[in-house]
Amino acid sequence: MAFISFSLDEYRLPLFEVTDQRYRVLGAWLIIDISVYQSVCLDALAMIDDVSHGRALEDEWDSDKYDVSFTAHGVEFQSEWAEDERGRYSLDEVREAVEAYWRFLVSRPDNPELIREYRPDLPLWQAELLQWEERWGRPHPYRGRLF
Repeated sequence: MAFISFSLDEYRLPLFEVTDQRYRVLGAWLIIDISVYQSVCLDALAMIDDVSHGRALEDEWDSDKYDVSFTAHGVEFQSEWAEDERGRYSLDEVREAVEAYWRFLVSRPDNPELIREYRPDLPLWQAELLQWEERWGRPHPYRGRLF
C-alpha cells in the first residue's frame, strides 16, 4: 500500500499527502527540492539505485534547501531552513516514494505553449532521460524499468 500520494494545486504545483506523518519530511523534500523537475528526479532515482547496488556516488546531492545523505543504510534529510525538519528513511521507503513521484511528474501533461530546444520531438521525460545520460556519460540505471 502506498504511503504517499501526489496532486496539483491551483497553480499546477505539486502537493503531497502521507498516510503516516513520519513520511512528512520525505514528501516535503520531494515537492520542494525535486519540485517539477524531471531531471532532478532522475538524479534521485540514480542515486538510490547506485547506493543500493554498492556503487559509489559520482556526486553529492546539491541543494540549498536540504542536506541529503544517501547511504546503503538509508537516506537522511535535514532542512536548511527548519532545524526540526529532519527525517531518516530506508532505501526501500525512499525508492518507493521517488518512483511514485516520477510517475506523478511524467503523468502531468506537457505545456503546449512551452518551446523546448532539446529534442522537442520527444515527450519531455524522454528528452530529460537522454539529456541525463549525455550529462553523466552512462545509461540511467532505471532505463527500461520506469520508462
